[in-house]
Amino acid sequence: MEDWAEIRHLHASQGMSIRAIAKHLSIARDTVTRALAADGPPRYVRAPGPSRFDEFEPRVRELLAEFPLIPASVLAERAGWGGSGSWFRKRVAVLRVEYAPRDPADRLEYRPGDQGQCDLWFPPVKIPLGAGQFGSPPVLVIVSSYSRFITAVMLPSRTTPDLLAGMWALLGGQLGAVPHRLIWDNEAGIGRRNRLADGVSSFCGTLATRIV
Repeated sequence: MEDWAEIRHLHASQGMSIRAIAKHLSIARDTVTRALAADGPPRYVRAPGPSRFDEFEPRVRELLAEFPLIPASVLAERAGWGGSGSWFRKRVAVLRVEYAPRDPADRLEYRPGDQGQCDLWFPPVKIPLGAGQFGSPPVLVIVSSYSRFITAVMLPSRTTPDLLAGMWALLGGQLGAVPHRLIWDNEAGIGRRNRLADGVSSFCGTLATRIV
C-alpha cells in the first residue's frame, strides 16, 4: 500500500520516470507500471513482518550516536549490511535525524507548493454542539509553508476517517491545491514511528502526495 502511494507521489509530484522510480525504490519496472495504471490502491496487502534491517538497527544507532555524520556506505560496511544499498540509505536517513547535530546558522526555506503543515487546535471554551451538549471538538488546521495561507475546519473527532475527510475538504475547498508533502507531528490518527495508520496510504496515493 505504501509503495503504491509513494510510486504515485514520485511520478505525479516529482515527475520521475518509471525507470527512475523502479531504481529509486529497488523494485521492478512492471510493478511501477501496474501501480500507475491501477484505479485505486491494492485491495490486499500482506501483513507487515519483521524487516531485515531490524537486526542491524541497534548497531547502526550505536555508530550514529558516536559518529552522527558517518556516510551510509561506511555505516553499511561497519554494521555488516549485505542487502540493498538504497533501502539501507533510506532507513539510515530516518534514524540520522535523531543524532545529527543542528546547524546553528541553518534557516528553513520553502518552495511554492512544497509542503503544508498540519495540526489540531482545540477551542479554549466549550462550544454548543446541539441537544444541550457542549464540548471542544478538534479543529484541523493546514498552513501552506510558503505563502502562510491558513485553512481550518472543525471535525467531529480526531479519528483517522475524520482527519482524512478534513484534509480532503481543506485541500479541495479552501487551499485548492495539493502540496507535495503534508507534515504531521505524531498524530495517532495519521501515524506514528514512521508507520501510517490504516487508510492513510490510500489517501496519499489518491492525491499523489506524501505524509511526513
